[in-house]
Amino acid sequence: MTKTDVSNLSQLGRNVGLPQSPEEAVLEKVPSGHKGADFVVRFTAPEFTSLCPMTGQPDFAHIVIDYVPDGWLVESKSLKLYLHSFRNHGAFHEDCTLDIGRRLVDLLAPKWLRIGAYWYPRGGIPIDVFWQTGAPPEGVWVPDQGVAPYRGRG
Repeated sequence: MTKTDVSNLSQLGRNVGLPQSPEEAVLEKVPSGHKGADFVVRFTAPEFTSLCPMTGQPDFAHIVIDYVPDGWLVESKSLKLYLHSFRNHGAFHEDCTLDIGRRLVDLLAPKWLRIGAYWYPRGGIPIDVFWQTGAPPEGVWVPDQGVAPYRGRG
């Protein structure tokens, strides 16, 4: 059984406050105990919240992040705190989505990453934003993100 080295983590197992902004948030990584094996890691944040930069009104999204590690895993508590730091952050849907994806790529240098952000309608229009680093490695099973497109009352 592989044991993960958590000796360099500053948040896991500690009482830490919520970062006030995504820039202030500390994302942490741990070494993968399965380097060389291609597998998909999925994080789902069905209650993601940010603020409209124009009106200050809350925006809500269901975010799904899939990645194939290449030596590093994102530590889940740090990811949770990072995602929660957007609650007081004003940014457009596209900016939030790509900032999250790119920050994870910068931290982890994964073999592949994709993010799907399924934003709930405000003003009558849902905006869904999708980004990925390229094609997934051959032979990796990448399941559908499982979020139905917005249908309204239809």
